[in-house]
Amino acid sequence: MPALQLSRARLPATTQISIVDEYGDTRQQAIAAERALTVYLNKREIVTLMTLGDDPEALVVGYLRNQGLLRSAEDLTAVQVDWEVEAAVVVTRHLPDNLEARLSTRTVTTGCGQGTVFGKLLDQTALMALPDTQLAQSTLYQLLQNLNAYNETYRSAGAVHGCALCDQAQVLDFVEDVGRHNAVDTLAGRQWLQQADSANADIFYTTGRLTSEMVLKVAQMGISVLVSRSGVTQKGVELAERFGVMLIARAKGRHFQSINTQNRLTLDAMPERPSTEQSSKQARSSKQAHSSTQARS
Repeated sequence: MPALQLSRARLPATTQISIVDEYGDTRQQAIAAERALTVYLNKREIVTLMTLGDDPEALVVGYLRNQGLLRSAEDLTAVQVDWEVEAAVVVTRHLPDNLEARLSTRTVTTGCGQGTVFGKLLDQTALMALPDTQLAQSTLYQLLQNLNAYNETYRSAGAVHGCALCDQAQVLDFVEDVGRHNAVDTLAGRQWLQQADSANADIFYTTGRLTSEMVLKVAQMGISVLVSRSGVTQKGVELAERFGVMLIARAKGRHFQSINTQNRLTLDAMPERPSTEQSSKQARSSKQAHSSTQARS
């Protein structure tokens, strides 16, 4: 079988602009890049994605994979990105028999930047059987601590979401992009392109909300534990129950909210309950943190 033709068209994730701050001082500030990339599948225009441009080949492959428009990595023959024309061309040996029917039905999701899913994917009732992954509370805390070493683009420029593939407390691969749906698609593409040692991932982490789109994409990747520092939506919970995904929402510090655990979460590191005065302070702090998280999401 001929080798996959793969471009390497990565661009810097941030750019510099001149800003004037609250003191009237002018200085240079890093901001997140945002670039348009139109995806073509065997000459058929599919979608235009807005992205940092940090790993465009993996992004478009993962996007097509998660939309059900690619059957396997072996079907790929070429993935070529050309930023001069803002286009990504994906060539495959096979196309879905019902491609046009899939593309004719689309749902605009709650993903930042308006994510889209094709072909009524959210109505699926069956996917691959997911593993019965166990998670200990102490492991979750260690994972959250390990993740503090990442978020490089967010720390320097803000305006991005981060997603990670993890093996229990170990971070295997981490991606940032202007939308959480882009970040998860890039990780899915890297898996297929074998660009990261993430085949053994059993936990998915995201800084964004646990929406139906996120649950569906993670389930399609064969992962049954989804962790976020943000909240969860009603449809996200419904799909998690349908596919057997355990959700860990609002995971920050020692706090979290577990949903659909099905006896897979071991509480082995429960913190001490705060006093009444501490509870009042924590409630105020939590309210402020929630407002900050909403602004980011």
